[in-house]
Amino acid sequence: MAPNEDKFKAWWKRTKQNLQHTYRFIIMNNETFEEVGSYRLTLLNVYVAASTILVLVAFLVVTAIAFTPLRQYVPGYGEGDKARRQVEKLYDEVQSLEQQLAAQRAYSENIRKVLVGDVETAEQAEQKAGPEVHMDSLQEVERSEAEEQLREELELKEIGDVARRGRPINFSPGDVPLEQLFFSPPVTGEISAAFMPDKKHYGVDVLAPKNTAIKSAMDGFIFFSDWTLETGNTIGIQHSNNTITFYKHNSVLLKEEGSFVKAGEAVAIIGNTGTLSDGPHLHFELWHKGKPVDPVEYIKF
Repeated sequence: MAPNEDKFKAWWKRTKQNLQHTYRFIIMNNETFEEVGSYRLTLLNVYVAASTILVLVAFLVVTAIAFTPLRQYVPGYGEGDKARRQVEKLYDEVQSLEQQLAAQRAYSENIRKVLVGDVETAEQAEQKAGPEVHMDSLQEVERSEAEEQLREELELKEIGDVARRGRPINFSPGDVPLEQLFFSPPVTGEISAAFMPDKKHYGVDVLAPKNTAIKSAMDGFIFFSDWTLETGNTIGIQHSNNTITFYKHNSVLLKEEGSFVKAGEAVAIIGNTGTLSDGPHLHFELWHKGKPVDPVEYIKF
């Protein structure tokens, strides 16, 4: 142990002497060799200065990462929980938008089929439905107490929503047969083409003088007011009791989508627009529960 201690003492003595040696740092002009500056240094001073600079740099880096947005770019550092919550929120929003988009596409496709006549007749629907099920063969399922309470809450919510809207709408409540509803004739004139669902003619064509106003058959909301290639300027109105009316081949549309109209209120002007029209007339369609019905049975033109 003694030889090692002697070596260490000798090394430490030489190191102390080296640290105490003084040096001069001179800055000279390279062209004139004129002395610009002169500084007296020791190895100890250089070491202290270098250590101080490193500590300051490290402090500035840590501060910048901890208290500025730079931390987001450092792998493994940052607000992991907050970022995860943001990703989950964005994922839920994307899922919701996808569902809304799918519902909108289905709705648009159904409206397109109605406009172009690509629908099933009542006979075709009955054939696909299969054998008829008699009500006597069905057994009533008892409702649980929780289900009864839920139904009451939903009914109260619907009543509250209607009361808050407060719109002056004369919609008939419940499922009322068409025979018990009053329809105002959209136009008075001669019927040139009758209701022929087997030939995909789901309405009636009514002839009337030029510039005749087309009127709404019932109170309702305009859900379609636009131009199509086959039917020209077309108006679609959603009424109560799952009833829809269409007014096609008009020359001018007087109402926009989202408007509320009363029965007998003018919505368009008779015309001859669309590729399926060969003269001025109104093509009027009456739909109930998604199926076309003969308007002549309920309206006197």
